Amino acid sequence: MTKAGGARALMFQGTGSDVGKSLIVAGLARALTLRGLKVRPFKPQNMSNNAAVTLDGGEIGRAQALQARAAGVQPTVHMNPVLLKPQSGMGAQVVVQGKVLGSWKAADFQTLKPSLMAPVLESLDSLRAEADIVLIEGAGSASEVNLRQNDIANMGLARAADVPVVLIGDIDRGGVIASLVGTRTVLDPADAAMVCGFLVNRFRGDPALFADGMDRIAADTGWRAFGLVPHIDDARRLPAEDALALRQPGTEKGAGTLLVIAPMLPSISNFDDLDPLEAEPGVTVRRQSPDIPIPGDADLVVLPGSKATIADLRALKQSGLDIDIAAHVRRGGHVLGICGGFQMLGCCVRDEAGLEGEAGSIRGLGLLDIETSLGGDKRLVAVRGTSFSGATLSGYEMHMGQTTGAAMAQPFAHITVSAGASFPDGAVGHNGRVVGTYIHGLFSDDTQRADWIKRLGGRSGGLDYEAGVDAALDALAAHLETHLDIDAMLALAR
Repeated sequence: MTKAGGARALMFQGTGSDVGKSLIVAGLARALTLRGLKVRPFKPQNMSNNAAVTLDGGEIGRAQALQARAAGVQPTVHMNPVLLKPQSGMGAQVVVQGKVLGSWKAADFQTLKPSLMAPVLESLDSLRAEADIVLIEGAGSASEVNLRQNDIANMGLARAADVPVVLIGDIDRGGVIASLVGTRTVLDPADAAMVCGFLVNRFRGDPALFADGMDRIAADTGWRAFGLVPHIDDARRLPAEDALALRQPGTEKGAGTLLVIAPMLPSISNFDDLDPLEAEPGVTVRRQSPDIPIPGDADLVVLPGSKATIADLRALKQSGLDIDIAAHVRRGGHVLGICGGFQMLGCCVRDEAGLEGEAGSIRGLGLLDIETSLGGDKRLVAVRGTSFSGATLSGYEMHMGQTTGAAMAQPFAHITVSAGASFPDGAVGHNGRVVGTYIHGLFSDDTQRADWIKRLGGRSGGLDYEAGVDAALDALAAHLETHLDIDAMLALAR
């Protein structure tokens, strides 16, 4: 059991994945911070290839980094002590307190989990020592009783740390009464006793029409109703937690004159790199399946990061997208490869140790004269610098592997780290129209994003992206203050 004393804590579990747990915690973190409380977010176990670099040199789920931002603090590895990063054909890479522990298949991971409770509780204790309240986010569904043994993500953590639970249901997907009442039915009585109440998320329409529904849930479960949360458009301005929340392939956002195509490859990672471009009024971003042809009027094709570069490159080729990308370049179009996407642009990618899947190598797209060998320590660092066009940039690196080749003589950027040393990053080819870089978060930098839009022939709308994220968090906090009984939840936290 976690140490006695320290901050109060309250846990938010869901009836399923993608019911809005991450945004509820983010909104509450901002709301309670605005009330003057010292808040820390915590997710014991997360499964996502959307990760963030922390100041203490590790990586955590990007959702917890957003929650830390909502609380007005820098993210640390203790906010997400166990991060699972799915890999093609081999289960997931396991990151513990920011550092890679190794890779496990799903069945084998179940035997590893009991040993992970100790670092999870250690991280929770660390956060409780510096806060007034810790807001804990569960993972997946609280009703997955088949995974209850050795659980560290939901009721297992709630019981071990003696933290009360608020259960979240999503009415937008339908069947919310059944999902909440059904969860109560399948939970072990001792687990069900940890639940102090529930809330219903993403309601559309007249709340009075669901008053009887809220009463029915409360009567059938014996749990207190903390509120009915209407859908809020501002939530779309915040990054999605994982690929489940991406729009369906082939849909698009924006109505601008510049068209950006982003193939959604199977092991895509850090896909929120595209969010700032979506927010630009002059840009349309289309996230589409790789088997959909690249339209002739596309201005930029972005190959995002990948957790299984060789497997994703193979999928890209099997779809014929390699031919499309080559034709796009011949037409004068631009291509940007970020991290794994950068590696794909080269002549060859080697994974001799099988770090991301089956050991072997694959020919790349051949658009940059480079080769990549996967291996070595993972580089996790925030960076600043200047791109080849002279525009300043900021972002972060999160990758394994060494990339070499003649194209590196014309780097994309020169970047600096905390010691002030400067070194080159990435490569540029085809008269500046094909770019590869290891830097994530490029488009969050207003100057760098405006520079890209200008080179594509467009005009930036003067968007302050980071201010927009904070405004969205403020709006979400105000929304939850209006529709949830936050005082009642605080009174039950312990």
